[in-house]
Amino acid sequence: MSLKDKISDDLKTSMKARDAVRTGVIRMSIAAIVNKQIELGHELSDEDVISVLTTEAKKRRDAAEQFRNGARNELADKEEAEFAILKEYLPEQMGEDEIRVIVKDVIATAGAESMKDLGAVMKQLMPKIKGKADGALVNKIVRSELS
Repeated sequence: MSLKDKISDDLKTSMKARDAVRTGVIRMSIAAIVNKQIELGHELSDEDVISVLTTEAKKRRDAAEQFRNGARNELADKEEAEFAILKEYLPEQMGEDEIRVIVKDVIATAGAESMKDLGAVMKQLMPKIKGKADGALVNKIVRSELS
């Protein structure tokens, strides 16, 4: 069963359970997936769907952070609940230690020695961890290892 099919099945289940929040999040996700599909002009693979869901989850996480900074806790809680639902469809995220091991390996392979090599390291690294780790965290770890 593809990820898209699982999301569609979960939509039916949440509608039957009358779970308004989950139903809304899943509908927004399906809309984002369909929009991406129209944009690309072909069916999306599970990897493409994960990419779309990752983008949607990041939007929710950032919005929750902004609402917290603006002392709008009720809206932040809503965004965090939506983020938690989206997170169920995403692959397990790598921990900082796992990322650091891969970063050290790539730095050694690339022969990187300074911050000038950041682009080359990131270019080799991102395909290995795409969808499994947050890009900002990866960038931070690479910068700390190169300095």
